[in-house]
Amino acid sequence: MPVDLSEILVVGVSTRALFDLEEENKIFEEQGIEVFRKHQLDNENELLLTGTAFYLVRSLLELNKVAKKKIVEVVVMSRNSPETGMRVLNTMEKYNLDITRVAFTGGEPLAPYINAYDIDLFLSKDQKDVQTVIDSGECAAALIYNPPTSFSSLDPRVKIAFDADAVLFSDDSEYRFKTEGMDSFHKYEKEHEDDALAEGPFAKLLIKLSKIQEHLPMRIEYSPLRLAIVTARNAPSHKRVIKTLRKWGVYVDEVYFLGGLAKDKILKAMEAHIFFDDQDYHLIESSKVVPSAKVPYLSKSKLNNIEPIN
Repeated sequence: MPVDLSEILVVGVSTRALFDLEEENKIFEEQGIEVFRKHQLDNENELLLTGTAFYLVRSLLELNKVAKKKIVEVVVMSRNSPETGMRVLNTMEKYNLDITRVAFTGGEPLAPYINAYDIDLFLSKDQKDVQTVIDSGECAAALIYNPPTSFSSLDPRVKIAFDADAVLFSDDSEYRFKTEGMDSFHKYEKEHEDDALAEGPFAKLLIKLSKIQEHLPMRIEYSPLRLAIVTARNAPSHKRVIKTLRKWGVYVDEVYFLGGLAKDKILKAMEAHIFFDDQDYHLIESSKVVPSAKVPYLSKSKLNNIEPIN
């Protein structure tokens, strides 16, 4: 009988996003598959260090204990063969990660297997795989940055932070801002305050996360899964965001309208387990203090032809 995952958050995470495999990846790229295979076999019982997505994955899995049923499923995905992937399996076991589904594709791309595993969020350090998933519309996908040097959240809650435009919402408003300027952007957003923003690449993920909150045995205001929006928007374009979330039936715990101020200090204060943004300008700084990931534009997006604002 097919497994029903409609009410379960399914996260697909590559091994390089979950664990620190940069040395191993360098060996593979510079010295080839034979040297890589020998290195992995020789170090099969050596524990891998944590990667950028580790704290998010571990904290999400803890929600299953709070809910007293499975509301989060994690699939570890890798281009390794089963033989070279044994080190990953050993490390997962030593960290007591309750992960039962694994995909070792033996060199094949991971993107074609997203639908087969019913994945809602795909995290990887492979730009091509992430772009393929974003373009397909199969699920939310993000390119993981290197981990912050000192992040170690002591808060048992899961904290997920999102940028707004081109992440949760479509890139229409951002395109207007970048092509017509701030005044035109604010004027349009104020005039269309009561019109819901179109869904962006992470909209369905946010909606599912909000539904997951309902399975936790406490009032939503005290949920151990906290959702936040950290955006450069400010008055008078701010109300459209809140009204859109209401129309989506989504409860967000925190919203920060920064009006162009830096995002890293807010994210550090939050101790976000991950932050999703579409612009390297913000992510370079945020990735120094919290785990961060880039949401690429669709390949056909007009924003790809606009110089980024610095």
